[in-house]
Amino acid sequence: MPRSIVTLTTDFGDSDHFVGVMKGVILGILPNAQLVDITHQIDPYAIAEGGFVVAEAYRWFPKKTVHLVVVDPGVGTMRRPILLEAAGQYFVAPDNGVLSMIYAREKHKVRAVTAEKFFLKPVSDTFHGRDVFAPAAAHLAKGTPAARFGKVIPDYCRLEFYKPVRTGKRVWKGTILKIDRFGNLITNFHIAEFPVVRTRPFSLTAGQQEIATLARTFGEQGFGELFLVVGSSGYLEVAANQASAAKLTGAAVGAPVELTIY
Repeated sequence: MPRSIVTLTTDFGDSDHFVGVMKGVILGILPNAQLVDITHQIDPYAIAEGGFVVAEAYRWFPKKTVHLVVVDPGVGTMRRPILLEAAGQYFVAPDNGVLSMIYAREKHKVRAVTAEKFFLKPVSDTFHGRDVFAPAAAHLAKGTPAARFGKVIPDYCRLEFYKPVRTGKRVWKGTILKIDRFGNLITNFHIAEFPVVRTRPFSLTAGQQEIATLARTFGEQGFGELFLVVGSSGYLEVAANQASAAKLTGAAVGAPVELTIY
């Protein structure tokens, strides 16, 4: 039998026991699970960043993969745990909008996870990753039908952090979805929606810096020079040749960026 795949994406970091405990819970329910860490370095509470990462990762996994997403600043509150069925895969996450990019991209079905028989008892008010999300993901990967976890709901939380907003005739306000390990600022401006940056003059303001050059590769510009590049995800990224654009601009995840087309 093929091993069921469960991916994990969290803002827990790697200095505490949280991720290891969740893996232990999953393996206790499904010992032959294949666990794949997407990342545990999402900025704390950064729902949009977690949403971007999961939306970029899931498409490269086989059907029936279960994606466990725990970026959950509302843990212990009335926000619901949910199960998303989309693209032949499953996503277990808090109902806080972290799956919004997948909602926008794929035909989908969302269920509220209400079947408490799949939870660990007692359920902690501060660690639903262990007591709610991990066991639900494990039982799902073990073959429990999605319908047994709860009813389909229409009123799940949808956010639009991935959509730039037009603020003028030629001006759009966007945001930084993620800063990668190299200090590149991944914006929510997708080249499919802004192809004119290839053919017309533009400027993009990030932090205190204004960038007006689009490069094809990271090595085209001089060392430390800021420029835009179309990243592998299709989004415009503020980058610098062998330097950190984040440090050069002073911008952080969630910071605004502004694009002007001339």
